[in-house]
Amino acid sequence: MNQIQDIVKTYYGETLSTSNDLKTDACTTADRPPPHVSAALAAVHDEVASKYYGCGLAIPSLLEGLKVLDLGCGAGRDVFALAKLVGPDGHVTGVDMTDAQLDVAREHEAWHAEQFGYDAPNTRFVKGYLEKLGELDLEPNTFDLIISNCVINLCTDKPEVFRQAHRLLKPGGELYFSDVYADRRIPADLAADPVLYGECLSGALYWGDFQSIAKAAGFTDPRTVNHRRLGIIDPALKDKLGPIRFASVTARLIKLDGLDAACEDYGQAVIYKGGIPGMEQVFVLDAEHSIEAGRVFPVCGNTLAMLMDTRFASYFDVVGDGATHYGLFPGCAAPDVFASTDADEAPASPGGCCG
Repeated sequence: MNQIQDIVKTYYGETLSTSNDLKTDACTTADRPPPHVSAALAAVHDEVASKYYGCGLAIPSLLEGLKVLDLGCGAGRDVFALAKLVGPDGHVTGVDMTDAQLDVAREHEAWHAEQFGYDAPNTRFVKGYLEKLGELDLEPNTFDLIISNCVINLCTDKPEVFRQAHRLLKPGGELYFSDVYADRRIPADLAADPVLYGECLSGALYWGDFQSIAKAAGFTDPRTVNHRRLGIIDPALKDKLGPIRFASVTARLIKLDGLDAACEDYGQAVIYKGGIPGMEQVFVLDAEHSIEAGRVFPVCGNTLAMLMDTRFASYFDVVGDGATHYGLFPGCAAPDVFASTDADEAPASPGGCCG
């Protein structure tokens, strides 16, 4: 385990000076954030932003006042953007194992607090390994949101990271994170390649294993928010990887007890009242649920719980009492995260089920 961690520390602490040194597009972000998130990202100090290696937009909506944890925070780009979005009454903790990255983050805490107009920083940076979150000064059942951006694939004990995230979240809290996945289990010789590992490829979980690990950790119904196929820029790396396909996926794992193992139909629907920043007219829960304001939108029992037993509850009205079970929810299908992204995905239809 220490050898792999040393590889990651060296790659992100010494080998890479900025994101321009990357050999693939795995650790880059293609998502276009909503205006309020763009403004928060733009407010981050240039030195911090230049050391960003995320693979997605791991910043969900409705953050004011939340207590947030960033797993693998690096130099702190997402931590500082979140610090602005949660406001002075919220707080963001970042955990990372790389001193060179944490040094940059800590050097800029006071600068960001002043930029945001706060009396004191609402951030904290903790050195530690994600595989050993249980040993850090982090209180269980206290975080509203945990994010991670292209880091869990670098961990040597991924199931433990998911177990600890579940332990640290409040009921109704969520792990909202972006990461890289493979369409098969990575061969041992590739998994040992330091460049492929540092580029977030050879440590990527097989997508099927991710689903199993997430559910075993207590996240019964993992949801895919968005996804894109990854391109390999460097010809030598492309040749090494051969036919293996990779995808960057942003997922939402919500800590809720009593969810069904499958999408079950209880004859219920929701009406989105609108108004969530960045999603004023259409609320996006995941890739299969884009809910227009004012429109009756049929949902399965799990989706209803994800809306009504979380911070989103006050933005929805419920139709139906759920007293009758009608069997499996129709049209339940998860997206193919390795599909070509040449064409834009069509909007989800009303009643689309779990991703």
